[in-house]
Amino acid sequence: MSDTAPAALDRPTAVAAAERSGTVVRALPWAGAIIAVVIVVVAVELLGSSSYDRLSRGYPGMLTSMLSALLRLTADVTGGLTVGGLVVAAFLTPRRSRTLIDTQRDLRLVRPAATVWLIAAVLLVPVDAADAGGQPLTKLLTPGAIGYLVQASYLPGAWIVVACIAVTILVAAYLVRSWVSTLLLTGVGIIGLLAPVLVTQVLVGPNHDFGGDAAMFAAPALGIWIGATAALTRRWQANRPGITTIRRHRILAVTGWVTWTAGSVIVAAVEVAGTPLWAAPTGILFAVQLLLVAAVAGPILLRRTSFATRTAPAVLLTVLLIAAGIGVVMTRIPPPVYFVPTDGQQLFLGYQVNTPLTPITLWTAGRVNILFLVISLAGIAAYAAAVIRLRRRGDRWSNGRTSAWMLGWVSVIITTSSGVGPYSSASFAVHMGLHMSLNMLGPLLLVLGGPITLFLRATTAHRRDGFAGPHEWLVALTHSKLLRVTYNPMYVLAVFVGSYYVIYLTPFFDWAMRYHWAHQAMTLHYLAIGYVFYALIIGVDTPPRPLPHIGKLGLVLAAMPFHAFFGVVVMTSTDLLAGTYFQYLDIPWIGSLANDQYVAGGVAWAAGELPLIVVVIALVTQWAKQDTRQAKRIDRHADRGLDDDYEQYNAMLSKLTTRDGAAAAAVQHDSTDPASPARSTEHEGADDRPTLTVTDHREQP
Repeated sequence: MSDTAPAALDRPTAVAAAERSGTVVRALPWAGAIIAVVIVVVAVELLGSSSYDRLSRGYPGMLTSMLSALLRLTADVTGGLTVGGLVVAAFLTPRRSRTLIDTQRDLRLVRPAATVWLIAAVLLVPVDAADAGGQPLTKLLTPGAIGYLVQASYLPGAWIVVACIAVTILVAAYLVRSWVSTLLLTGVGIIGLLAPVLVTQVLVGPNHDFGGDAAMFAAPALGIWIGATAALTRRWQANRPGITTIRRHRILAVTGWVTWTAGSVIVAAVEVAGTPLWAAPTGILFAVQLLLVAAVAGPILLRRTSFATRTAPAVLLTVLLIAAGIGVVMTRIPPPVYFVPTDGQQLFLGYQVNTPLTPITLWTAGRVNILFLVISLAGIAAYAAAVIRLRRRGDRWSNGRTSAWMLGWVSVIITTSSGVGPYSSASFAVHMGLHMSLNMLGPLLLVLGGPITLFLRATTAHRRDGFAGPHEWLVALTHSKLLRVTYNPMYVLAVFVGSYYVIYLTPFFDWAMRYHWAHQAMTLHYLAIGYVFYALIIGVDTPPRPLPHIGKLGLVLAAMPFHAFFGVVVMTSTDLLAGTYFQYLDIPWIGSLANDQYVAGGVAWAAGELPLIVVVIALVTQWAKQDTRQAKRIDRHADRGLDDDYEQYNAMLSKLTTRDGAAAAAVQHDSTDPASPARSTEHEGADDRPTLTVTDHREQP
């Protein structure tokens, strides 16, 4: 009696404690959101017109400024909730289905978040147009004012892109069920997170190429981290997540923290432009934001037991929302880099290229391209980890494939971070060499590495009743309709060849060269389409629609004249391609822009044809070796009595002869029967046909 009484008395206490804990968990994120709103409101009130005055811009009034800041906070948070929710649905939620998701459960957070994201983006188009133009909201009522203000700055256009992306995700969230569609929506959503970031502070001043590349990693990392943490907090409110769910969320949280911190440090270094952190509001806010998140996230994420508690995700979400509020305040304050004296080269490029171009400077005057360096190192590390895992398991992997993969990424690093990288934005000839290298050389080596085959062998395949993991995700992707369309030979040929004509022979090239992010996107496109093209032809991995060797040869031969013709068009053109951009740079050592363009055309012609000729030779060699191996295999099987092709063919002919003979006999019987009507006698005499026999005349042992 005395032993059971205390236990009985403790049960109500435990239940009450659990209820109080649940109330705290539910209240913490709302408290974080309220604090973030208060931070933004107080900061905008205190700043007043000072930020506009420093930029010599008209003050639009407190209403416009406050509305712009609060809507920006709403868009940043709901965008993160949307994209983070998609990441959770695609990778973090354990499921046994390999190809389908549970839309009612997995996208429960995505639909309301995408709705609010869409509303905020739509409202920000006119509000930020008025704010950037220094006009009150009432000015938008003037006929023609809204159109003029929208096109006068970059941010309203970015919000139009965000609105289109948000409505796409919102509609798709009610329609899609496939895992691959969720993956595709995640990629589209990341573009929505990046759009308003890449056209603002990281686009300005010296070294903005570093800041832009770092922001490409930091902004999506913070947004996805917020969304995933909110999903985990909501899951804890329902019931305790499983071990797999907690482990996956912790991996994503640690990755997001490290990525966001590293990217933010680089962005901060660029924006303070040598000013001590404590001497500028931007530096102080960066320090507070980073230290606050580190102080809270570090103890939680670095200890597995601390993360696997009910309060951990709620506390993390609270701090992340406060960090998002601080980030919005930083967008309202001009950073020190705005006021650093800048010439035309730094305005467009972020750096200067005053040293004349020589073969030596192409190697020594390098500048790190953060985006491609990180992608290359990640590709090398992932491949090396997979090879090590195979060898530890006792399996073998070709050293030649490993070397090809590593050399492919090394060529990408050298091309983008040596002198070729910075000079490619100053000289059309060097620019063409960079894109030809990334479109031809790098992909040619990468496809010989067979990464998909390697990762399928290195990852663990789970039973059908087990949770899907990386192996199942990769299998689902390789068998998806998306990849079948991507690897369609006609589509690949059209994009591989047509990209040069569409990009370089239209005003798009002149526009894209002015913005670092656009140039990076163009370079990524060439690397990706080159990989797909060569994967179809000489890749180790089997594509969704493998081509016979004659089809591969035809694909290469079809591409060659278009490359040659493009080079000739560039060489003989009397109009300067991207002439306005290169004239703005006004680089003295370039000399004649027409001559530089002529050299670029020659590079396109030669660098486009030589790799394709090498591919043709390699392809014909592979074709001949395959025929030789197949002939030897057939002979070997025939020698061992394992080849029964001829016996099967003889049996088929015998069966056909027997069938025709039976049909002829039936027709003859019917024709002699007086009660039967006249029948066709087209098979008459079939019994007299000799039986065909095919004999294998190859020498027997």
